[in-house]
Amino acid sequence: MRKNAVIQAFLAAGLIASAPFASAASNLVFCSEGSPAGFDPGQYTTGTDFDAAAETMFNRLTQFERGGTAVVPGLAEKWDVSADGLTYTFHLRKGVKFHTTEYFTPSREFNADDVLFTFNRMLDKEHPFRKAYPTEFPYFTDMGMDTNIAKLEKLDEHSVKFTLNSVDAAFIQNLAMSFASIQSAEYADQLLKAGKAADINQKPIGTGPFVFKRYQKDAQIRFTGNKDYWLPEDVKIDNLIFAINTDASVRMQKLKKGECQITLFPRPADLESLKQDPNLSMPSQPGFNLGYIAYNVTHKPFDQLEVRQALDMAVNKQAIIDAVYQGAGQLAVNAMPPTQWSYDDSVKDPAYDPEKAKALLKAAGIKEGTEITLWAMPVQRPYNPNAKLMAEMLQADWAKIGIKANIVSYEWGEYMKRAKGGEHDAMLIGWSGDNGDPDNWLGTLYGCDAVDGNNFSKWCFEDYDKLVKAAKTTSDVAKRTELYKQAQHVLKAQVPITPIAHSTVYQPMRKNVQDFKISPFALNSFYGVGVGK
Repeated sequence: MRKNAVIQAFLAAGLIASAPFASAASNLVFCSEGSPAGFDPGQYTTGTDFDAAAETMFNRLTQFERGGTAVVPGLAEKWDVSADGLTYTFHLRKGVKFHTTEYFTPSREFNADDVLFTFNRMLDKEHPFRKAYPTEFPYFTDMGMDTNIAKLEKLDEHSVKFTLNSVDAAFIQNLAMSFASIQSAEYADQLLKAGKAADINQKPIGTGPFVFKRYQKDAQIRFTGNKDYWLPEDVKIDNLIFAINTDASVRMQKLKKGECQITLFPRPADLESLKQDPNLSMPSQPGFNLGYIAYNVTHKPFDQLEVRQALDMAVNKQAIIDAVYQGAGQLAVNAMPPTQWSYDDSVKDPAYDPEKAKALLKAAGIKEGTEITLWAMPVQRPYNPNAKLMAEMLQADWAKIGIKANIVSYEWGEYMKRAKGGEHDAMLIGWSGDNGDPDNWLGTLYGCDAVDGNNFSKWCFEDYDKLVKAAKTTSDVAKRTELYKQAQHVLKAQVPITPIAHSTVYQPMRKNVQDFKISPFALNSFYGVGVGK
């Protein structure tokens, strides 16, 4: 497409009306799938929220290499770990600047005080800022970091020390995750004094490659390239625009017309036409993900194992794979993907058996026609391209065994909020791995510490939890693997979830997008990305 045509397409979409024509080549429009719930990464757990905040505007002490799972230095240039594995000393990068915006001008560079503010707010419920703006930090608590970090100390302006109560084999990886994004203590202090602490979630300030400009819910988010970024070679875009649309077909049409350069989550039915378009590229890779059904064991009749077993064996998984994933999915039997180390391939599914399922329900005293709610996500995720269709198929499967499932949905932020509050009976949800460690699946999703967060089954089973916690507190990979394998068998026997599928991830983009990397963690990062003519 000629340059003038690109500009006309952007102007028609109302996306860069205020951008100078001369800089059109350095604008990138990302057709995203949903509105973020906010811009304070510590509060959230979904890729939609992290893409719009952590991946654009923030950095962490440690970070993952682009497109990979290896940990590299971030705001910490290096770190030392004590022989007993309980003390981590981070040596902080000098010369890093926080963003300057119309609502904040920093008077100093990043230092140890910012690290202390970021983590003390999550650790201490009596922290002044947290009292002024009460909120929870689900990732932090789901992984038990709130109880395992015994002490956080400032050694000097550019070094901090974390002391743990017990060994955490994934601690460095955990600090590279989006929720651990470093906030400005100076900005927080300004907000606190002004009585506007909640603005930390609406008017973000970070050290990252892009600076927040404005947000219009369900429409767009605008960022500008950070000219003061500490890795200037990573900022190749002057204006980054998230154009929000929940409809996958609309996103693909915008991509084909050149109204956006990159998008995500194409419908399986659209894959072939996208691959045939000469202006597009379609990189893909096996998904490090899992789509599943979570049964809320705090609601009757899901507190009964026989009921969960019955619902599980009544699901026609292969039919769902064929209809919902259309060749872009792999049948899942376990609580994490086969590409995760320590995966136990001896875990097997029970046979699809509606008749046996009916007998189990009858033995459990469940009357035919019993009604439950089945929640279906309103957005596409890497692990589920069409939750509405999947829910309808499950509804039909369960009707065959006498269970009437009423399908429920909410706007994405509301869906997550209500689900964490435990309002659902059964729900469709899923996960893309965050750090390459088994604990990110087996602890974060199904452990007792995660019951008020990402453990949507609200399942706390002591035998399972002991195994997962023991695995996390040793650095011996062989021991960890054996403990995690035992845990996988316990979880399979107790059926808090029904695993459905692992999907292939496709990332449609215009051919002029340069050096975009598919994240194994299903995040979308635009630092280091350029746009050619």
